[in-house]
Amino acid sequence: MTLSGGCQCGAVRFRVEGEPQRASICWCRMCQKAFGGPFGALVTVEVAALTWTRGQRATFQSSDKIRRGFCAGCGTPLTFEWSDDRIDLAVFAFDDPSAVEPVVQLVVERRPAWMEHLADLPVRPPLGPTETVVSRQHPDRDV
Repeated sequence: MTLSGGCQCGAVRFRVEGEPQRASICWCRMCQKAFGGPFGALVTVEVAALTWTRGQRATFQSSDKIRRGFCAGCGTPLTFEWSDDRIDLAVFAFDDPSAVEPVVQLVVERRPAWMEHLADLPVRPPLGPTETVVSRQHPDRDV
């Protein structure tokens, strides 16, 4: 199995060879802040199986044990670095995030109460034919 991914602007890209390990959703406050959302979705891979194919990630030492990688250009969260031989990659930084399905939730006591009612919120209809958005996001593939 080969999976690829990268940041929103395309300045940083990666490839993973082989099966990823455990994928998780972490509700801790540090992940909420790092991802700018209710949780961080991460998957563990062997460092030896990871190749950075374009650019270099910037890092922030978010605790005494964890360093987080991100794109300095667009801010996309990319890594949760906690070991010399394993690294967690952001699930939604993969070109096909559905290929990496989380199997466990961590620190659920920090999950916002409103998350339990998320499926009950009204859904906005798709954009009509006269409404367009011009995306400047890097495509979900190597170009």
